[in-house]
Amino acid sequence: MDATLLHILPTAPEPIYRQIAEQVRRLVASGQLAAGTQLPSVRDVAATHAINPMTVSKAYSQLEAEGVLERLRGKGMAVAARAGTRPGGVAQRWAMLQPALEALARQARELELTPAEVADRLIQAMGREP
Repeated sequence: MDATLLHILPTAPEPIYRQIAEQVRRLVASGQLAAGTQLPSVRDVAATHAINPMTVSKAYSQLEAEGVLERLRGKGMAVAARAGTRPGGVAQRWAMLQPALEALARQARELELTPAEVADRLIQAMGREP
């Protein structure tokens, strides 16, 4: 994986470490990052995006605790072997989606959109009727 795959928005309300973690989760879930794929080093990501290395480290540590990443001795972080599999329970899938839902809700409130308007657009985006 190349550090430029991550798109960091310093002015976004969501903390940078969460942006990194969420993007890596999505890349793994979509299959763009397969099990065993090595991630760029903390220093590489920090230098590429001009952010504090501790921020990247926090995101990587969170993903490791969730089982998405695994630490390879002397090699850094890689996508965990089981990370590409679909989460088993509904609660686990909702937990993965929760950060994106919170960000969507926050942006919708800022733009003064109603829940009904957001729901209609979400249904359209998912490509199916309610």
